[in-house]
Order: sequence, then C-alpha cells, then structure tokens
Amino acid sequence: MANICSPTRRSFAVAITATAAALASGTARAAPLDGKVYEGVFLARGETKGDADTLSFRNGRFHSRACDRYGYGDAAYTTTDEGGATRFDAQTESPRYGTLRWTGYVRGDRLDATVWMLQNGKAPREHWVAASLKP
Repeated sequence: MANICSPTRRSFAVAITATAAALASGTARAAPLDGKVYEGVFLARGETKGDADTLSFRNGRFHSRACDRYGYGDAAYTTTDEGGATRFDAQTESPRYGTLRWTGYVRGDRLDATVWMLQNGKAPREHWVAASLKP
C-alpha cells in the first residue's frame, strides 16, 4: 500500500487544497471565457476602418479568425478579474509576421483589446479590437 503521508503526496494534497480554495474564493477561474465568440473589427491604432474579425475562446485557447490569413494560430489564454471586467492575455505567433501580444477586457457582452505586433527589426505596432458577443 502506498504511503499517503510521503512528502510528494503531501505536496500534491497541499496544491490541490490551495487550488480548490482559490477557485472557491473567486481568485482563480478555469477558462471563464471558454465557449464565447465575439464578432467585431481588428484595426490599426487610430484608424476607423479595419478587418472583420471573429474572436473565439475554446478549451483554454484563444483564436482570431482575421489573423488566419497571416499564419497566426490559436494560443493559450489567461484571465484575471479586474474591477468588474475579465482581462485576458494571449500571444499568437506567425512564422512570417512575428508575434501578436493580446490584452483585452470583457465587460458584459463587449470585448475591447489592444494588440501589439512584434517583428524582429521593426518598431512595435499597436492595433485595436472592438467586438460584441455573438448571439
């Protein structure tokens, strides 16, 4: 019979207990945006026109459909609660165009995000996303 009091098993038990306590208190949530889809626009900072975009959250992954044609895939995302909003962060990669660093806020049915395009040898470029929850 295994020794349930071994240091490894005790550490695991403490980790499980701490995680359960955090979930119960609301300080940590498991993928709260999963299953949600937002439709809106992806545009360069300061512009008034951009590309139609569909943003989806599924199985702990974030995806921007407008970025598919540039070789960006989906990526893991994290969330935190900030003043009545859910903040999400993700980083998508394209072999040709570099990194997109996403920081967004979901308030009710509204999603607003800032997206930084990072490419080697080029100045970072800021983009914005404004979207609404798809019915």
